[in-house]
Amino acid sequence: MDKEVAMPMPQQTVVLYPSPGVGHVVPMVQLAKVFLRHGFDVAMVIAEPPAGSPDFRIVDVDRVAASNPGISFHVLPPLPDADLAAGPGKPPFLLTLQALERYNGELERFLRSIPRRRLHSLVTGMFSTYAADVAARLGVPVYAFFASAAATLAVVTQMPALLAGRRAGLKELGDAPLEFLGVPPFPASHLVGELLEHPEDALCQAMVDVWRRNTDGTSGVLVNTFESLESPAVQALRDPRCVPGRVLPPIYCVGPLVDGDGTSSPDQGRGARHGCLAWLDAQPESSVVFLCFGSRGTHPPEQQREIAAGLDRSGHRFLWAVRTPAGTDDSVFLPEGFLERTKDRGLVVRSWAPQVEVLRHPSTGAFVTHCGWNSTLEAISQGVPMLCWPLYAEQLMNKVFITESMGVGVGMDGYRAGFVRAEEVEAKVRLVMESEEGRVIRARAAARKKEAAAALEDGGSSRTSFARFLLDVENLDKQ
Repeated sequence: MDKEVAMPMPQQTVVLYPSPGVGHVVPMVQLAKVFLRHGFDVAMVIAEPPAGSPDFRIVDVDRVAASNPGISFHVLPPLPDADLAAGPGKPPFLLTLQALERYNGELERFLRSIPRRRLHSLVTGMFSTYAADVAARLGVPVYAFFASAAATLAVVTQMPALLAGRRAGLKELGDAPLEFLGVPPFPASHLVGELLEHPEDALCQAMVDVWRRNTDGTSGVLVNTFESLESPAVQALRDPRCVPGRVLPPIYCVGPLVDGDGTSSPDQGRGARHGCLAWLDAQPESSVVFLCFGSRGTHPPEQQREIAAGLDRSGHRFLWAVRTPAGTDDSVFLPEGFLERTKDRGLVVRSWAPQVEVLRHPSTGAFVTHCGWNSTLEAISQGVPMLCWPLYAEQLMNKVFITESMGVGVGMDGYRAGFVRAEEVEAKVRLVMESEEGRVIRARAAARKKEAAAALEDGGSSRTSFARFLLDVENLDKQ
């Protein structure tokens, strides 16, 4: 890797402690690969969310470990059931955050099993920042890894000031614009849902607290982005005006950390090449619209039929990954005759498609996406423009960042109401694939691809930032 970085002492170990769930573990695995290339041993500690938590998809640790043999995986012992009592009306996500805090004892036992002279640092996920208390007790350098956009980090870092003194939740603001340093104005309704509740709501308070810990209690934040992609947000996080009266720790842009071959995905098998890729091989360059809504992205049958009708009318080639309950008949979610009419230019894949490989394929020309940050970075890294259809969490903010700050996508009208009509699907597909506005967006996406690649090259901004992080850890150990 970087010539200017001295190799660490033999057997130095970095402990990575991601937030639960696939969407957090996958980018942390990519960060682990960076540490491995710098000569570190890497241990990844997994804390499973409470059973039945809808907010995090359980990780198949064995499959991820088999695909990444250089990483040592350690699953923390389950907490006693008494520690996970939901109580009447307790939100599942609040239960998950409280479980992560209670896992500190097991995490400390694991960290103490590693000789201190070998323990280089602890890197937490954005929701597992309670672990900073453990690192402080042990005298171990601790950093956060923020697996979402720098703009999201800028927003949540400024949230305590926005909520201070409020006597009502932000939900009452509706679509009134909110303004944060370094971020384009966006409707209040686009905030992460938990932050819209009353400031004294237990879950709202817990969310604000766990995000505050990313920049308060750590020695710095590694962010899965690159400087030129989100320069205003990154500069805001380095600006004294971001949090008046408090100096934030260093921000290290180390991305884009994306899965280069799909092997980090728990859904990625080691078997034969997926059939949809052979179908893509037969399509013209940049001609296919790819639709995929993530591991939790599902639509009711009436919405599926609208998507199908819009694709049918658009006349464009498409590859559509559809998640439907097992055994569901096509007639439930597809218009009559749809598959027959589009058989020469479309392919419907049930449940799962190898997203990284599809986005990398030269035949892919556009991406209808839920705007999860991992998916966003994968599209940017491959220069694929996005049709933004956010569903939940920070995806609504990401839609604003993608379309306004980065300029590599367009929004699908209707997503806020929970229903996008066929006419809108047709219109936006045509806009991106045919119009002059679409040509500008496609050119901008191609330019962002070059910027992403440059950031990861020798001397690139993300390589330099990671080198600075390693030097800062070394200096901390000398103090």
